[in-house]
Amino acid sequence: MSLPYELFLALRYLRAKRRLRSISAITLISTAGVAVGVMALIVVMAVMSGFEFDLRSKILGTNAHIWLLRHGERGIEEPAAAVAAVKSLPGVTAASPFTYSEVLLTAQGRTAGTVLRGIDLASALEATDFRKALKVAGPELTEAMRSPRPVFPPDGIVLGSFLAATLGVGVGGAVDVLLPLSGDLSPLGVMPRMRRFTVVGVFQVGYAEFDSKLAMIAIPSAQQLFRMGSAVSGIEVRLQDIFAAALVAEAIRGRLPFPYFTRTWMELNRNFFTALRVERIVMFVILTMIILVAAFGIVSTLIMLVMQKRKEIAILMSMGATRGSIMLVFIVQGMIIGTAGTLLGLLTGIVIATNLDPIVAALEWAFGFKAFPQDVYLLDKLPSQVLWTDVAAIAGIAFLVSLLATILPSRQAAAVDPVVAIRYE
Repeated sequence: MSLPYELFLALRYLRAKRRLRSISAITLISTAGVAVGVMALIVVMAVMSGFEFDLRSKILGTNAHIWLLRHGERGIEEPAAAVAAVKSLPGVTAASPFTYSEVLLTAQGRTAGTVLRGIDLASALEATDFRKALKVAGPELTEAMRSPRPVFPPDGIVLGSFLAATLGVGVGGAVDVLLPLSGDLSPLGVMPRMRRFTVVGVFQVGYAEFDSKLAMIAIPSAQQLFRMGSAVSGIEVRLQDIFAAALVAEAIRGRLPFPYFTRTWMELNRNFFTALRVERIVMFVILTMIILVAAFGIVSTLIMLVMQKRKEIAILMSMGATRGSIMLVFIVQGMIIGTAGTLLGLLTGIVIATNLDPIVAALEWAFGFKAFPQDVYLLDKLPSQVLWTDVAAIAGIAFLVSLLATILPSRQAAAVDPVVAIRYE
């Protein structure tokens, strides 16, 4: 089966003769330019998607997907009934009560402001990734987590890894919890309320907001310390599908109307994830410029080829070739260059994006530096996740840019006057 002559001529023109070696070199450079642009886009988008996925998993591992709260200072006074009502809804996998307060922690002469959260250990193990985040656990906490009905040690406290380092304490150390805005009247005036706890565990989420500013105690201890009675601050809800949070939150509000209200993980972290999304879009647009620069190489290659082939174009026209066929020859040639560069970039980009860990490790070994110090970035590796929707979009843009780059040179080729070209060339 013979090829269409437009395709045959396009392939024939790509094999440059000795006097056209410069065109062949520009063709290779144009192909490499498209490949580099596509590769850079895939790698950067994969890294940014990996960052977003990694941070989202860390945030949602410590916080559940929905918070159920109540207007007023009293909080939720019947947490067991609220938990039962929430757990009966479809899509909910777990629910756990919690308290939430800001306090000062002191130990070893050091002080740190932090958020003190009271948790119910049994339900928290189902609603959050507490077990996964726990870095070091003392014997008391370890034994409690192994029991059929886990109960948080009443005088125990679990600290974030950076918070523990700031206070200079570890498992078994003593930490004083101070409530500077609440106190008891004494002959010396109002004395801040204080209670001593023993560190029974240290957790590390890998997210500075939690590792440096979060501590956990048992709910009964928190209720006694803050004089809340039987009330809790809220109920945290874990879902089967995190992206159904808005629908489930609406169902919860239908089951528990005002004064109850909900906050989803998307609402609580709206600014953070919006900033990540905008950054992805901006990086995508900026790196697309590399492909546009490579497209100028395709344009210059085809324009030089048209100038070299004016006589051959005129002969083809005199033999009956239409202007549309002449345009198609150079469009096909430009698309071959663009397609080759796109496929090469896709292959290279996907290979690099899926093997970033060993590549970064090799660079660190070769140049003797640490790319991501864990104490600075809280990352032990460079996260990467290839999204095939991004790959498809990048390939589509590369093909479109390559096609648009062929329009001007192909129109220039079709505008050749065969009489003038044959007479003077």
